[in-house]
Amino acid sequence: MNSRKYFGERLKAERPAFLRVFQAIPAGEAGYRPHPRSMSAGDLVWLLADELHDACTIVERSEVNYSQKPAPAIEESIAAYERNAADLLKQIEGLDDAGWQKSARFMMDGKTVWEAPLGEMLWGFLFDAIHHRGQLSAYLRPMGGKVPSIYGPSGDDPGT
Repeated sequence: MNSRKYFGERLKAERPAFLRVFQAIPAGEAGYRPHPRSMSAGDLVWLLADELHDACTIVERSEVNYSQKPAPAIEESIAAYERNAADLLKQIEGLDDAGWQKSARFMMDGKTVWEAPLGEMLWGFLFDAIHHRGQLSAYLRPMGGKVPSIYGPSGDDPGT
């Protein structure tokens, strides 16, 4: 199996776990943050949704200029996550090996901060998203929520 196909399979497999974590955020807790320097729960959901949009932009244009945008309501962020994940999956399915290997640039304030083959960059985006999902899942109990099963049972969810 090639890396591009495996990436698509992993992205599909991770989506339900992301949605379970998002949906476990208790109502009214979007502003929760464990420390003043931490992102809020709502900002993390939006970061994860918007990161997928940036991944789509990189596939289309071979570059993206990251800018942090204000988070909408969690429900809107979840809908954006689902839409952007579906769009990215469609784009990946349409790529050939040459497209997967083409050079991509991630920029901030117009300056390149990361340049790599597209496939390597997309894997980096997925790993970053999984990291932030873990961060968000650590917020759940202090917010009064329950941690869902991610890769197996949690103390709150025996898994399915």
